[in-house]
Amino acid sequence: MYKILSGREPAAAILENAKNIVVKMSRKPHLAIVLVGNDPASEVYVRKKMEKAASVGVLATLKKLNEKTSESELVSLVSELNNDSDIDGFIVQAPLPKQINYSKIVEAIDPKKDVDGWTSTNMGKMFLGIEETFMPATPMGVMKLLDFYGAKTKGANVSVIGRGNVVGKPLAFMLLKADATVTICHSKTSDLKEHTKNADIIIAAAGSPKILKAGMVKVGAYVVDVGTTRVGDKIVGDVDYEQVIKKAHCSPVPGGVGPMTVAMLISNVIEAAIRRNNV
Repeated sequence: MYKILSGREPAAAILENAKNIVVKMSRKPHLAIVLVGNDPASEVYVRKKMEKAASVGVLATLKKLNEKTSESELVSLVSELNNDSDIDGFIVQAPLPKQINYSKIVEAIDPKKDVDGWTSTNMGKMFLGIEETFMPATPMGVMKLLDFYGAKTKGANVSVIGRGNVVGKPLAFMLLKADATVTICHSKTSDLKEHTKNADIIIAAAGSPKILKAGMVKVGAYVVDVGTTRVGDKIVGDVDYEQVIKKAHCSPVPGGVGPMTVAMLISNVIEAAIRRNNV
């Protein structure tokens, strides 16, 4: 009765469109991914990104550094990628080892190559409505997912659980721009259920396993689970999916937002190549 908001189908459509664009280019767009250390989850995510990039004709180069890499060494590599005319866009895979300040690394990235959309320049342009920017891949993926499954944002009451810079804040802005009425909930929200029970759309991005229960969701709502927490040998979302899907449309973990994030990243790489007029 209720829709499983799978990201695989809309992501496939986005990637097919990307493939049709790339085939007409004079050169293939080129993505670089920097991976520091040996985090198993990161290695899986990076492999998926590289495989999907290759599937649409985007070149993907992995720059792998060891766990003991210093912050200055990583900044040096970022500088090299900024100045490499063959690289259209690149990302530094999170998380990073504890000796490296991730914010400092992000700010070292040339905004024109920041295909994750996380530099303050691109974030600022997004908030100001300046067109030539890169939107963060995961929030954009959520918006595309909602659109694909027919969730109406105009006039909708939306609860965003999580106020992080990567998902919560930029997604709340995107929803506002799409004419939704947005409430941002977080760890200090006194009564989470009070905010979610009447929401037409709920975005769970708190990183807290199964924080959203079925009793907190109204019948027929759209629920998008952005949370990913490793519990034992499984990746668990922020939503009690098995119960929520019985009364609302809900995205699974894995297989929901993840494929959308990858698809939007690749779309940003292609856009970066086009903007450089080197295609």
